[in-house]
Amino acid sequence: MLGTAGGAAGLGAFAAQDPYNRPRDEADENDSRGVVRGRQLAESFAGSGERIRITRLETILVKPRWLFLKVHTDAGIVGLGEPIVEGRAETCIAAVKELEGYLIGKDPRPVAHHWQAMYRHAFYRGGPVLTSAISGIDQALWDIKGKALGVPVYELLGGPTRSRIRVYAHAGSPEAIQRSKAQGFTAFKTGPRKDRPARIVENPAFVRKVADGFATLREAAGDDADIGIDFHGAISPQTAKLLIKALEPYQPMFIEEPVACQNVDVMAEIARGTHLPIATGERIFTKWGFREILEKGAASILQPDLCHAGGITETRLIAGMAESYYAAIAPHNPLGPISLAAGLQLAASIPNFLCQEQVSLGDGYLKEPFRVVDGYIDLPRGPGLGIELDEDAMADKIGHEWTNPESYDVFDGSVVDW
Repeated sequence: MLGTAGGAAGLGAFAAQDPYNRPRDEADENDSRGVVRGRQLAESFAGSGERIRITRLETILVKPRWLFLKVHTDAGIVGLGEPIVEGRAETCIAAVKELEGYLIGKDPRPVAHHWQAMYRHAFYRGGPVLTSAISGIDQALWDIKGKALGVPVYELLGGPTRSRIRVYAHAGSPEAIQRSKAQGFTAFKTGPRKDRPARIVENPAFVRKVADGFATLREAAGDDADIGIDFHGAISPQTAKLLIKALEPYQPMFIEEPVACQNVDVMAEIARGTHLPIATGERIFTKWGFREILEKGAASILQPDLCHAGGITETRLIAGMAESYYAAIAPHNPLGPISLAAGLQLAASIPNFLCQEQVSLGDGYLKEPFRVVDGYIDLPRGPGLGIELDEDAMADKIGHEWTNPESYDVFDGSVVDW
């Protein structure tokens, strides 16, 4: 009886897999037909116009630590993107390669549909590698779509909400502040001035050094400039609270990643304990990752990275979520000029934009590098992302083996965050 009951249960479970109780070969055949029909319907999304098909995905390692992507089409249009995980470039290249099987032969123009397919057809979703690969591809698909229609990407996102985009520079010394000011910048970002990584519990000398260092930058920049400070998620909650209190008199534009970004409850506690804006987001992926940040009030400035968080498609949705919580968007970007170009398109199209990070305006990489005037870059006018790579200038910058720094405690040699 036990064997019979077990057999019946097994047959019941098997039948439950097919609600029509068809023989497996018939069910498999019909399921296969459904898949084919679904693919046919999906491939009809592009709408009217000339036929365009993706033919090749080309990844290029570019100094100092970047990864550029070219998505080639049979129409001669090439889309540009940056699908990088810093220090894991080869891993990201492999992730892009794995998505070729889906993309090649497809029309590139149904961008949101392709985003859904690349993300949801992966059973294991999220994380830096998959979302970074998707991010770079997404940028390139938007570039192709804009070029095909002859308009900037922001026109496809509803049109511009502003005529120019504010950007900030990295500047960790008074001399760097003065150089950046001479280049036209009015907003800056720095890290805490220190001789060594912070310990879990710090002494007054460490706290005073950080505060005094920021004070010198404030003096160099003036009270009419904005200066953010990035703790890089490498400070303990105990020390972060001390540093923020010491920095409050100098009014930083924001405190970035005061603690590890995964420690959302503690970040929310820190946000409630200071009048300074808390910013985070460079290591948060997709709208699902940012939801908890917003719901718990852990930050009032979100910094999604368009090369990691899901590209233009996803970051625009994140910006919409942030707007409903009265939070601002300051896109993260310590990468190359393609990333900057994508960020400018997003910044042009959303109402709650604050400031765009950059480390390269494209000199030596773009045929027409960006220029900063009075702290702003004018609204890009070219189609797609509005940029063209300068292949000749880039010739001596191809290839790199950049890896993440390895940081250790100076007192006992234990691993510390960098």
